[in-house]
Order: sequence, then structure tokens, then C-alpha cells
Amino acid sequence: MTIKNQKYFNELISKIKERKAKVGVVGLGYVGLPLSMELAHAGFKVTGFDISSQKVRLLNAGKSDIDDVPHAVVKKAVSTGKFKATSEMKQISKMDTVSICVPTPLSKTKDPDVSFILAALNSIKKYIKKGTLVVLESTTYPGTTEDLILPLLAEKGLKVGTDFFLAFSPERVDPGNETYTTKNTPRVVGGITPRCTQVAKVFYEQSISKIHTVSSTQAAEMVKLLENTFRSVNIGLVNEVALMCDRLHLNVWEIIDAAASKPFGFMPFYPGPGLGGHCIPIDPHYLSWKLKSLNYYARFIELAGDINSHMPEYVVERITEMLNKRFAKALNKSSVLTLGVSYKKDIKDMRESPALDVIKLLENKGSKVYYNDPFIPSFDWNGTKHKSAKLTPSLIKKVDLVVILTDHTQYDYQDIVKNAQAVFDSRNATKMVKKYRHKIELL
Repeated sequence: MTIKNQKYFNELISKIKERKAKVGVVGLGYVGLPLSMELAHAGFKVTGFDISSQKVRLLNAGKSDIDDVPHAVVKKAVSTGKFKATSEMKQISKMDTVSICVPTPLSKTKDPDVSFILAALNSIKKYIKKGTLVVLESTTYPGTTEDLILPLLAEKGLKVGTDFFLAFSPERVDPGNETYTTKNTPRVVGGITPRCTQVAKVFYEQSISKIHTVSSTQAAEMVKLLENTFRSVNIGLVNEVALMCDRLHLNVWEIIDAAASKPFGFMPFYPGPGLGGHCIPIDPHYLSWKLKSLNYYARFIELAGDINSHMPEYVVERITEMLNKRFAKALNKSSVLTLGVSYKKDIKDMRESPALDVIKLLENKGSKVYYNDPFIPSFDWNGTKHKSAKLTPSLIKKVDLVVILTDHTQYDYQDIVKNAQAVFDSRNATKMVKKYRHKIELL
């Protein structure tokens, strides 16, 4: 490696270590904003890029729209000059590092939708300068960084590993997790070349506690898919066990708790009304899609996806049976109060929430549906406006059935069960309720 070839490598490493590197983060959602705040806290001047002018104005006013990032953190970063948001992509030309944190959803046919990545890259390639580190954090299929991003960035004649540096580092954000945050969750990093890996490692070391390097961008991409496929498959397994226990007239929650008493060889997962969030319901399909192109059928992924995606239908079946058995009422003659719309407890994130599917199925079958969620006062879904009903004893008493879809800790489950005619609990949220157990049926 000649001195000439090391020029941009050495300069960028030096800038990063001295906190003189100008840092850009593209996409200021659940991944990009927490990352921006950690980098700003570490002493970098961070520019956040987002296509939403409303979000840009909000952040520059020192306010946050992400649960895990308090207003005070954004306000401090803005007031100290360590963070600013913009929609002007030409500012990329001033950046020494660019982290891409845009969404990667699935199409209706469950094919990867990389349009957000491509849109970001088409803007970045116009303004990227020599000596820049580009890191993709958006979850995607193995080969995306090398096969899709590298050719775009190399169109200007820049040589990777010499003129610019390209790596993949999968985000590991768990919304609502107060124990593991962006700061203390280890980072996996894989670069196109060894120097790309080294630059990316040094960059993340400045703001994140532990870095684990892998041999390539493909390996780093596969790491994230393995993590979420592991969860999807195990949740699919325990959801199927819940279906089995229903047929066997057994309490699946009792079975899991007993199995979890084994100190080795078992890790507890819990059933529910389906999978939610941006990662677990989606990411395994990226891997499955990639393998189909190699004439391989990912059986575990497809089976787990099938089981998990049908859990909302199973919940509605159980609700129908419960209303008929207890009150001799048809679903289309009944009223139901659903508790929780977010995909997991104590957050306002509704992405891919199975609660939405349950509500829609109930409405389609003619039930009068009320919902309450302390984190989500209203929402629009499929062209229909929904508003959170005030959770009062009179409402709980009025409806035929209370259905717990998200186990928010704010709920007084003892009081809810006391006032309800009957409760269907898909999360085992009522496990501490000792009285009125006869009113409760568990998933």
C-alpha cells in the first residue's frame, strides 16, 4: 500500500479520531435519529438528512418524534451546534462520513423494496467527494452493498478502499428497550475491503461501546437477517405450540414457564396475536427472496411466516367462540373493546402491528369495535379513521368482550377484569390478577 494510496485513508482516520469529521446521517427515523444523537454526544458535528420537511423543522426546533430520544437530548444537540437537520442533499458534499438509515419495506408480493436506498444513493453519488466513508445500516439481502451500492458510487471513477470507503453495519434498534440502546449494543461491521472495514470500525468506536468486525459486507448483511430470522422462527414455533395447547386443552403460558425453569438448552419465547415491528415480520423474507434466486426454498422462514401471519385470524376465531359460548352471541351482534394498537408494550410504534389486523377482521365481520391505547390517540388505516376511546369503567362494562392485544404497563388489569363481562388475553397480561379468573381466557 503506497503512501499515495493511503492518503484518504489516513486523513479520514485522523479526522474521525480528532472529532473533526463532518458526519451525515440519511434518514432520521427510529434508526437514524438515535444514531445522530450518539454521534453528536461523542463530539461530532452531525447533519441529519430527511425528505420530510415537517420532521426537519421539528428536529431543528429541538423536538423529537421518536420514543427513545427525549426532546431534551435533541434540544441540547441543536443548541450546542452539534446537530442540524436538512432536506438539502447537496450538503452531502461537505460530509466526511455518510450513514444510510432509510426504510427497507417489502412489496405486496413480499419482494425487497430497495427504492428508499436507491433514492438516497442517487442523491449521495451526485455530491460524494473523495475520502468519504459510506455505511449502509438499512436491513437488506446479502449482496446489496457490493452489487447495488458499490457500482453506483463508483460511477464517478472513484476506487473503493482508496478514494472512498464503503461498509455495511446493521442497525440493532429495539424500540422501548431501556437496557440496550444504540450506545451499548455491540456493532457488527463489514467493509468491501479491509481498509473499508477498518475505517468503519474506527468511526463507530467513537460512539459505540463494542465493535465486532466480519470479513465482508455480505457477512454483515447476513448477520442481521440471522438475528431476526431466529426470532421469527422461534416465535412461529411457540405460536404453533399455542395452537396445539388449545387443541389439547392446556395452558401454553404454564407450559412455557415450566420449560423455562430448565437452566440450559431452552430459551423462552412467547405467543401473541402476531408479529409486529419493522424488522421481525419483514427481514426474514429478504433472506428467503435472495435464496429463491439461488434455487433454494427457505422452509423454516416460509413456515414461520405462514404461522405468524395467521395469528390475527386465530385470535378472531377464539373471540368468536368465546362470545358464542359465554353469551350465545354472534360476532356481528357484539361489541368489543381492544386494548393496545402498538406492536409491543409501552411504545407508540404501530409498524406491522397485528392489532391492526385483528381490529380490521373484527370490523369486517360486523362487530362494533372500540380501541384504547394510551400511546396512540388516533390513527388512520386503510382509509378509516380510528380514535382511542376513553378507558372508563362504564365502557368496559358496556362491551361484550375486552381483548388485550398489547400489554401496556399503564393498564390496571385488575380493574379491567373486575369491570369486564369477559376478557380475552392474547399476551398473558392478566397473569397477576387473582380474582375473577373465570372471566379470562388466554391465547
